[in-house]
Amino acid sequence: MQDGETQTGWPGEGAGEERPAGSREKGLNRVLNMLEFLHANQRAIGIGELAKGLNAPRSTTYTLVRELVEAGLLEMAGDGNRVYFGKKLYLYGMAYMRGNDLLRRGRQEVDTLSRETGETSELCMLQSGRYTIVHSSPGNRPFRISSATGLQIPLPWTASGRLLLAGLDRGRIEAMVTEDDLVLPDGRKIELDDFIDDIGKARVTGYCVTSGLVDAYTKCLAAPVFSAPGKVEATMCLVVPIDTSEERTGELLTVLRERAALLSIS
Repeated sequence: MQDGETQTGWPGEGAGEERPAGSREKGLNRVLNMLEFLHANQRAIGIGELAKGLNAPRSTTYTLVRELVEAGLLEMAGDGNRVYFGKKLYLYGMAYMRGNDLLRRGRQEVDTLSRETGETSELCMLQSGRYTIVHSSPGNRPFRISSATGLQIPLPWTASGRLLLAGLDRGRIEAMVTEDDLVLPDGRKIELDDFIDDIGKARVTGYCVTSGLVDAYTKCLAAPVFSAPGKVEATMCLVVPIDTSEERTGELLTVLRERAALLSIS
C-alpha cells in the first residue's frame, strides 16, 4: 500500500478489498433478525437455539454474538452460554424515550389514568405488525391484571389492534395479518371479514371494546391517539375485569377518550 492510500475492508480481509454489498446487507439482516428473535422470546437464549431459530449457521451466529457482546449490545447470561440484550440497548431506549414527545407525555398520561381509575392502563403502538405495549401502569385491584411493557400480541386479539389499523385499506390489513394471528389463545378463530368490519366500526365510533379475547377474565377499552387528522399513532387502553358493569365501562371510556385526546395532535 502506497503512502496516501487508505486500507479498506473488514478485519481479516486484505488491503483494498471491500466487503461485497450483498454480504454487508446479509450480515445486517441477521443482526436485526437476532434482535427481533430475542425480543419475541423475552428471555435469554442459548446460542445453539438462537442459530436454529434464525436458520443461520452456528459459526456465523457465534461470530455475530461475539461482536455484539463486545459492542455492549448483547450480554452473556446465566452460565455464559445464553445471550440477551445488553445495557447499551437500554441506554439507547432511554434516549429514544427522552427524545420522543408522544412517548414521554404518554407515559405520564397512562400513570395518571391508572391512579385516577384504579385500573390497569397502557400506551400501545404498532411495531413489526404487532400490537405492542410501550408503557403500562398497574391498577390497585387486589388481583393483578397481566400487562407487561414490551409485550407484543397479534392485532386481532386486541381492541387497540382494531384502532391502529383504522384508515388502512383491506389489502394492507390482509398483508399484516396472518392466519395464525386470527386464532385466539383458546383456539377460537376470528374471521378476517369480521375483524375488518370491527376496524371500520372502531374508526366510526372513535373507540373500541373487546371482551374475552386474550383471556376469559378481562376486557379491553381502547381510544386512539392521533399524530395527524385520521392517522392513529398509538392507543391508550384500560384493561378491566370482564364483569365490569356497562355503567362503569361507560364512565371509564369517557375518561379514557379525554386522556387520549390530550395526547393527540389537533
